[in-house]
Amino acid sequence: MFNLLSGEYSVFRIARADFPAAAWHSVFFLPFFARTAILGKTTKVRTIMPNFDPLTYRYSSRRNVVYAKNGVCCTSVPLGAQVGLDVLKNGGNAVDAAVAMAGAMPLLEPTGNGLGSDCFALVWIEKEKKLYGLNASGVAPMALSADEVRAKGFSEVPEEGWLPTMVPGAPAGWAALNARFGTKPLSELFAPAISYAENGYAVPVNVGKLWARDSKRIARVMAQDPAPYEYWWKSFMKPDGSPYRAGDVFRFPAYADTMRSLVETNCESYYRGELTEKIVAHSRATGGYFCEDDFKNYHPEWVEPITQDYRGYTVCEIPPNGHGITVLMALGMLNGLTLPEQREDADYYHKVMEAIKLAFADTKTYVADPRYMKTKVSELLSPDYLAARRALITDKALEPKAGDPHCGGTIYLCTADAEGNMVSLIQSNYCGFGAGIAIPGTGISLQDRGANFSLDPKSDNYLEGGKKSYHTIIPGFLLKDGEAVGPFGVMGAFMQPQGQVEVLTSTIDYAMNPQEALDAPRIQWIGGRRLELECEAGEAIADELRAMGHEVTVVDDRISMGRGQIIWRGEDGVYTAGTEPRCDGAVAAW
Repeated sequence: MFNLLSGEYSVFRIARADFPAAAWHSVFFLPFFARTAILGKTTKVRTIMPNFDPLTYRYSSRRNVVYAKNGVCCTSVPLGAQVGLDVLKNGGNAVDAAVAMAGAMPLLEPTGNGLGSDCFALVWIEKEKKLYGLNASGVAPMALSADEVRAKGFSEVPEEGWLPTMVPGAPAGWAALNARFGTKPLSELFAPAISYAENGYAVPVNVGKLWARDSKRIARVMAQDPAPYEYWWKSFMKPDGSPYRAGDVFRFPAYADTMRSLVETNCESYYRGELTEKIVAHSRATGGYFCEDDFKNYHPEWVEPITQDYRGYTVCEIPPNGHGITVLMALGMLNGLTLPEQREDADYYHKVMEAIKLAFADTKTYVADPRYMKTKVSELLSPDYLAARRALITDKALEPKAGDPHCGGTIYLCTADAEGNMVSLIQSNYCGFGAGIAIPGTGISLQDRGANFSLDPKSDNYLEGGKKSYHTIIPGFLLKDGEAVGPFGVMGAFMQPQGQVEVLTSTIDYAMNPQEALDAPRIQWIGGRRLELECEAGEAIADELRAMGHEVTVVDDRISMGRGQIIWRGEDGVYTAGTEPRCDGAVAAW
């Protein structure tokens, strides 16, 4: 028996050899019933999910794709996925599962997110055939300004301390999701987080590795000015001052207390209650900028997703201030290019990176709080404009002006239920452990998202009080002919749009199953002509890229290359899911 769509089987290779690459590409992306007629079959089958072979893995993998009929939950730590699955089994929907997981993940993976994080979400409601977007990113304190940052002696916003902290949006986002689409009360959804906080859990392997790495950054700034960081140190380091390691039991009773407060007030205490008072009091006592009105005036926003067609699929992202538009612009450029027959070809990596570089050059210049953007999203996604940008791609490396991708501390999760509802949700500290500031008696650790503000008065992303910063967290969602294919995402700050483009091209252009697409070697643009290429891609490809003018470093530390999750839904309602091999990723299926 063979799978006609798998490149690993001889019949496929023989058929493919009969066509030029461009012609075969056109055949491959015809609807399935048309392809089968061309290749000698007559069975008419309609497909939504990208076609792949679940038995073929072109890369070394320790995981198979996971199939599920009744529901599936994916995230970067096993306990987080199990929290969501338990909710589904107890009658909750995909949104309930996502909210429960989002409430637990700041405890289970505190290196990537916290109770002081932001979050974005894309929610597919099957009965409505509609995708909803939620932007729960926070704003800078009204008392903070670019002049204040410069007066402190900084030429850019730092990543630690009070200067990069912003009003956290995640708790308000959880409440908004629960109010609009949830079926379970927060008391039930947050119960697992409360239990783990009080009773403890064993730290996963890669979380332990990140704990050791990211705590060093906080230790360095704490040595200069201990006061803002003392409670963070007490909360997240062991009594002997060492970080929690894999297998250590971590308990955080104050986290449980805060979750109970969120339950009792529907998260209002965070913005207009006792938690607000504690955050503001600690800010005033240790040199921060928050006041009560910063929180009182904050509300998350429901937004219309932005889209880009790619080879017959519709890719959906949250609009600015997020940089999901970077993904859409890069795909729009790749739409007009022919990718090589095999993914593991220097030409593939070159074209993807050139499109990414050009997209970043624009988004780092133009993306900001949408209230302050002078350039319209429609202008950046205009086919004519993308064609003009595409024309700049040659066989030599470009060096566009753009930001230098650096740190990342983020978690991504996705859920799906038996009714076909699905959620793509991402929340983040930005840098690992965020600003290094925690609020005494609460379990709240604050993100450092303000580090992405510009201090250039000419920039749309110029730091001002009450303003949202350029944001790197981007949940993704894939549609086909108006039907949901499913949620996907890749964590990792400026790696996120790069990872998304690589996962999507692997899926759509090379017919990879979800696990295979996540296993595939990744490449990352660092700045200028500098690239980092995972060692699995091989030195031969690295050398070919160098001949094109790229400055390539081959790396074997895969944790900086993003951490993704994917759920695809088939025509028969069966889900296929993959999880990230670069972290402790898990799929919990029912």
